[in-house]
Amino acid sequence: MRRLIATVFNYSLDGLLADEGTEFWKYCFSLPENSNPDAPSQLDFLRNAYAIALGRNSYESIAAAMTADARHPFSPILTAQRKVVFSSTLERADWANTTIASGDTAEEVDRLRRGGEGYIVVMGGVGLFRSLMELDLLDELQVSLFPYIAGEGTRLWDGVPKSYRLDLVSSEATGNGLLELRYRRHRGGA
Repeated sequence: MRRLIATVFNYSLDGLLADEGTEFWKYCFSLPENSNPDAPSQLDFLRNAYAIALGRNSYESIAAAMTADARHPFSPILTAQRKVVFSSTLERADWANTTIASGDTAEEVDRLRRGGEGYIVVMGGVGLFRSLMELDLLDELQVSLFPYIAGEGTRLWDGVPKSYRLDLVSSEATGNGLLELRYRRHRGGA
């Protein structure tokens, strides 16, 4: 059965996402040393996924960015990759290889997981992250933690279950102070 891996980019020490227009957003995206989108491991991670899962807003913003800049390292990978948008309101998905999952989230995820090994990358959508946590469907969580106190932005974990235990799988500090954290959902006893 395929694993569901949520990826959280641009996350601050005080637990906030880099919302567009904030100083944290500027910090994340305007300084070249703070991002390395063409890291071979990151590209391979996306390339080897069975599918990319997105919420509607994330789909719309990522699709617009990737189709506008075909030179972005993610563009050819994400365009060719199977994508599933979780939305009950989206009527059309024009980006290549995209389908819309408008039914029950748990059932849609179950359909994606069946039939093979590997993993599905959840790239975004605060609502989708929260829904998957509430339904206890995430298998792994990968967080890019920036050395930054944002003070403003979206709290990713608001409204999620009060108890959600994770086991640390790995942590890696980058040369620019970023901490790449990988957790697995704890499913065992005590």
